[in-house]
Amino acid sequence: MAPARKPRPAAESRRRFGWLAPLTVAIAAGGLAGAAHPPFGVLVGLLGYAILLLLLDDAHGERPLRSAFLRGWGAGFGYLLIGTYWIGEAFFVDAATHGWMAPFAVFFTAGGIGLFWGAAGLFYRLLAGPRLGGLPVRPLVFAACFGLLEWLRGHVLTGFPWNLPGETFAAGSPMSQGAAVFGTYGLSVLLLAVASAPALLAQPGGRRGKAVVAGALALVAGGLWLGGTARLNGARAIPADAPVVRVVQVNVDQKDRVPENLAAIVSTYAALSSRPARRLPDVVIWPEGALPAAANEVLNPASPYFTQIAGALRPGQTLLLGAYRLEPAPGGVPVAYNTMLAMNRTADGLVLGGLYDKYRLVPFGEFLPFESILGPIGFGKMVSVAAGFRPGPRPAPITVPGLPRMQPLICYESLYPGIASEDGVRPSWIVNISNDAWFGRTSGPWQHLNIASYRAIEQGLPIVRATPTGVSAVIDAYGRTLPGARLPIGVQGIIDRPLPPALEPTFFERVGDLMFWVLTICGLACAVPLRRRRSA
Repeated sequence: MAPARKPRPAAESRRRFGWLAPLTVAIAAGGLAGAAHPPFGVLVGLLGYAILLLLLDDAHGERPLRSAFLRGWGAGFGYLLIGTYWIGEAFFVDAATHGWMAPFAVFFTAGGIGLFWGAAGLFYRLLAGPRLGGLPVRPLVFAACFGLLEWLRGHVLTGFPWNLPGETFAAGSPMSQGAAVFGTYGLSVLLLAVASAPALLAQPGGRRGKAVVAGALALVAGGLWLGGTARLNGARAIPADAPVVRVVQVNVDQKDRVPENLAAIVSTYAALSSRPARRLPDVVIWPEGALPAAANEVLNPASPYFTQIAGALRPGQTLLLGAYRLEPAPGGVPVAYNTMLAMNRTADGLVLGGLYDKYRLVPFGEFLPFESILGPIGFGKMVSVAAGFRPGPRPAPITVPGLPRMQPLICYESLYPGIASEDGVRPSWIVNISNDAWFGRTSGPWQHLNIASYRAIEQGLPIVRATPTGVSAVIDAYGRTLPGARLPIGVQGIIDRPLPPALEPTFFERVGDLMFWVLTICGLACAVPLRRRRSA
């Protein structure tokens, strides 16, 4: 018997490294989809989803499931790399201590969260099977698989629902209004189906079926636009007697927010807060972590800062400010809470009118995931206070004398759909204080503004957003920033605006993620003919 021929070097190389080309294309496809989000707004990037679907359908060879996982992971890596590269900026605030962690943080954020997309690619391939033929329901199955894994991304290990596909369109646009019905997760499933449909044009067969599915998805897109346009055309005017809010943005960089600068920072906040206005603001809002000191110190009546802050307000006004506060704990080392405090200005001075403790803490910022593993090798939290931060109770609206019932959301919490009504009691507005100064002049603060604005659409509630360096804004219940009510990055100033009205409870607020589950289950059910074809 003749000896077996050895494979040629070129053939062996293709066998070993043939996965590199599709992985590179997958990363590029994910990057395209990520670039469709604000502030980039390259909507042609939505074709990245169609490219990814073609890559998954083409995952043949000896190990198609592994190939599908790798291609899905690559797309997720590219998508999150575009969406979260700015995380590295935070590590250079104290570059000597944390700078070395920046590339690891960026890579592991994009690569780690990309595992959800890898699992979605694997799940799609398992359902669809290797004999896909020209069946036109594949975009629906694809959308259901990736929509489900995006939902898991927002929930597993506290979740990280940053830049969900449903948040691709600029908040306040007609297409974004679908979040009031479907929620952002449901809107993600719809967008994934519509955006991946062009993949049908690249494969032969099933012309009639393709036309039906493509036509149906085009009607869905058109319906979202028409419905959103009608919703915006019926927008409510702001009542003349609406409370006036003042948002204060001091534009102090994160590296300058140190205890040595406390006096200067307080003076800047006080000066901006006391600026004259045609109508006295009912509430003045300072951002998360406004002061580089504990609230216990600054808001102590014996502190000169307490007197200075009280002097910047007038009787009847309320100050909402973000600060950390310390509470005693066993062992003598106090624990810290990231808090929004409501201080009522009375004739006698400042009185605590209510507080809210942040429930969802930022990984690597306020707590270290897997600390027992990462701590010994040098990783640490960006902010270390006392014995560490503790989460507060689940978010619930609070009532402050003289103001409509409000739902505070501190920074990271504004990423989570539906969080503003989790206890079943409806507020009249949302106040979102955040410290986006960590991310400098990158796209991160602009993305955060867009994401937070989707909470307004979902809940039918206005949002007032305050950050130390931008982007601060007053947003109506349709997700639109009011004209002239936005302070961009790197600007010092104030925003004085009447509070936009709340709408009636939205369909999403009444039913939650029901529409997401209906769409997902229907999409997964479309895999039945694919599996029948596989077994035929």
